[in-house]
Amino acid sequence: MTPSNEFSRPAYGNIAREDFLDCPTGLVEYYFDEGVFHWSDSLYRMYGFERGDVVPSMEMVFPHLEPEDRPRVQAYWDHVSSVGGPSSIYVSIRDRKDRQHKMLFSADHILDGDTPIGVWGVVVDLTESIHTDRHQLATEAVAASALNRAVIEQAKGVLMGRTGIDADKAYALINQLSQDTNRKVYAIAHDIVERVTTRAGDPTNRDHPLL
Repeated sequence: MTPSNEFSRPAYGNIAREDFLDCPTGLVEYYFDEGVFHWSDSLYRMYGFERGDVVPSMEMVFPHLEPEDRPRVQAYWDHVSSVGGPSSIYVSIRDRKDRQHKMLFSADHILDGDTPIGVWGVVVDLTESIHTDRHQLATEAVAASALNRAVIEQAKGVLMGRTGIDADKAYALINQLSQDTNRKVYAIAHDIVERVTTRAGDPTNRDHPLL
């Protein structure tokens, strides 16, 4: 019997590794008495460097920030250093090869007891995640557009078959009803096709303005 202080975990065994996005994550620590930034190897690589190529500092980072983000980053660093966090900021940088990266930086105080002695932070490179999301949205938009066009063509065919008008006039009728009713052309076309396909053979099905 499962102890009361435990909970059942769902089975994750079927989730493939490729289902996870590649979002590189880096760590940074800064101690006030040292005045030195300590970066993880992965954070160096986000900027296009390896450990030993550069000495991490605010002066080194600022030229890599997009110009519009620089005042925000300075204000953010001043805030976290003096007040603590947790607090996050979203910024864009250019790496060593001038490739843009979208970064999320989250930071808080390092404490010795109740005394702040520095700042630690986590940096997540969201570039690949954003690219994947945009690609998926674009793909879905193209698919939806193709579906809409197919329905509109079907509706035009219905009107042409029932009224003897040509394709241009059929579309003009659909478009006019769209304007008159303040509904999208696709919605009007869908109504026409749905009435024909779901009520075929019903002699009373003549209530649609175009049927």
